[in-house]
Amino acid sequence: MAQPRDAYRVFRAIGTRWMDNDVYGHVNNVVYYSWFDTAVNAYLIEQGALDIHQGETIGLVIETQCNYFAPLAFPQTIEAGLRVARLGESSVRYEVGLFAQGAPMSAACGHFIHVYVGRDDRRPRPLPPRLREVLEGLRMPA
Repeated sequence: MAQPRDAYRVFRAIGTRWMDNDVYGHVNNVVYYSWFDTAVNAYLIEQGALDIHQGETIGLVIETQCNYFAPLAFPQTIEAGLRVARLGESSVRYEVGLFAQGAPMSAACGHFIHVYVGRDDRRPRPLPPRLREVLEGLRMPA
């Protein structure tokens, strides 16, 4: 089901691009997944919780899903709402709502699960303290 804005902790604006539209005149479904990645990873980088170049721990996607409720199209600005639904020892389930700018309900909702692993050995690792702290801030109250 579509979600209201207050179901998310933080928002990030994402500009659509001409190439995002498909022949049907709306953003192609695969673009939504790139918005999920962009919203989450940019937030983590900005918060000092993820170092994509030198960090010893990296997140690998093991599951993803998206449900679509209303079309989005270039030249709209998209607002991605973020929250954490589950936080484990080495994994996290992110949930993302994609909204047309200013819209009260999401045009799409999805999730993906990262398992955090060692950059070199690709074995699960406990979430680093700063990452866990930032992720805790994205958890919604029970």
